[in-house]
Amino acid sequence: MITGTAVTKTFRQRGNVLGRREVPALRGVDFTIGKGGAVSFIGESGCGKTTLGRIIAGLETYDSGEIVIDGTPMSGLSHRRRQPYFRRIQLIHQDPYSALNPTRTIHQTLEAPLRLRARQAGRPRSWGDVRAEELLALVGLDPGYVLPRYPHQLSGGMRQRVVIARALTMDPEMLVADEAVSMIDVSLRLGVLALLKDLRERLGVSVLFITHDIATARYIGDGGELYVIYRGQVVERGATETIINEPVHPYTQSLLSATPVLHGLERPGPERVVPTEALDEGKADAGCLFARRCPFSTSRCEAETPVLGHDGGTGQLHACFHPRRRSVVPLETA
Repeated sequence: MITGTAVTKTFRQRGNVLGRREVPALRGVDFTIGKGGAVSFIGESGCGKTTLGRIIAGLETYDSGEIVIDGTPMSGLSHRRRQPYFRRIQLIHQDPYSALNPTRTIHQTLEAPLRLRARQAGRPRSWGDVRAEELLALVGLDPGYVLPRYPHQLSGGMRQRVVIARALTMDPEMLVADEAVSMIDVSLRLGVLALLKDLRERLGVSVLFITHDIATARYIGDGGELYVIYRGQVVERGATETIINEPVHPYTQSLLSATPVLHGLERPGPERVVPTEALDEGKADAGCLFARRCPFSTSRCEAETPVLGHDGGTGQLHACFHPRRRSVVPLETA
């Protein structure tokens, strides 16, 4: 199990004449990812979901808070002692075109981590070749066809399956899929999503799915949890179906309103939720971060900061002073 408590991260950019500029990416995020579970982080671009995923995978540091893996806090360990924990968590990159070395065959790509594992476990080198074939077959590829080829000789969908196979070379307990299907053809996406779902069921690996797409989060997160992130804060959290069918936070409702595929599926009604203005990161952070864009904002929202808490007895959590289940309709297109 992996838990996070009050995780924060701020990036410091070199500014202009005003000097350095601080950009808060995460503002005290709590999360829990159980073994064999499915968790989705959703939100618009720049909300901090990718940064959080990279922190969970051990590829990014955090400023404060705590990450606990199987009961062991990471902040008290050196980089070397953290590595065995984070090795259990493997990242599936968004871009299968840049994730693979174009000068190496697929056999060479898979051989490197498998050779290391074979040496550490005292296994013969031939074990790596057999395991590479097993992993490619597991992700739905023909080893005889794929192993001798270079990445450019494979389709986008096949490359993404190779990326998944490479992640599986470490026998991970968790896969972090960061927009894992956004850069492959629409016709191939369902196959990759079905593969991730199948790996979760067959191998018992946890899947953390990072996306801005409600539909894919719903498919992958069947029976799991959904975290809605806005400007580095979790504003709503709960069972995936509960959040999608009965959102109470206006930001979640605005995301659903902008998803035409949900029309006719989510009891559309006369009340749409549309942000009143475009996102402006330069505005003050006092009060609710969504207050200036929220159509239901009051003076309290701009003065006080809501805390993530329970709504009724559903187990659903939200950070809003005026939660209400609203019928969601998609935005009209011109």
